Amino acid sequence: MNHRIRVPEIRVIDANGDQLGIMKTGDALRRAQAYGVDLVEISPTAKPPLCKIMDYGKHKYDQEKKKKEQKKHQVQTKLKEVKFHVNVGDHDYDTKMRNLRKFIEHGDRVKVSLMFRGRENAHRELGFEVIQRVIKDTVDITTVDQAPRLQGRFVSAILVPKKSK
Repeated sequence: MNHRIRVPEIRVIDANGDQLGIMKTGDALRRAQAYGVDLVEISPTAKPPLCKIMDYGKHKYDQEKKKKEQKKHQVQTKLKEVKFHVNVGDHDYDTKMRNLRKFIEHGDRVKVSLMFRGRENAHRELGFEVIQRVIKDTVDITTVDQAPRLQGRFVSAILVPKKSK
């Protein structure tokens, strides 16, 4: 910006976006000072570097405003986890499914996990059946992001909300 530009010649664009061509850095600085604004280096890697005559404070303010606006429109999705056991009771299952549906409707991703304890390790297929039952019961509102897979003593799958049309 301004006197920090050390290249002898630069390509200059004025505040209206009109190209003024290639000129000496000193001439461009004088022109910017005549307008009462700054000379800002836009593309330092170009040959010759591209500079624009503009109000740097206003430019910086507009960029921050744009960044805040983008951040505001970004949806933060969290990964929630619902834990099951191989021999889950009906009421416990219904309660966990109600919570899972609430998370999905809120737009969060849900990790459905199941931990094998003790002798349950010998019957891992029962764990996969529980996970498949969860997937089948939520097929109307979710899609499977990560298929059920075994990780040590855990079976887990990740469900994401279906895109609304």
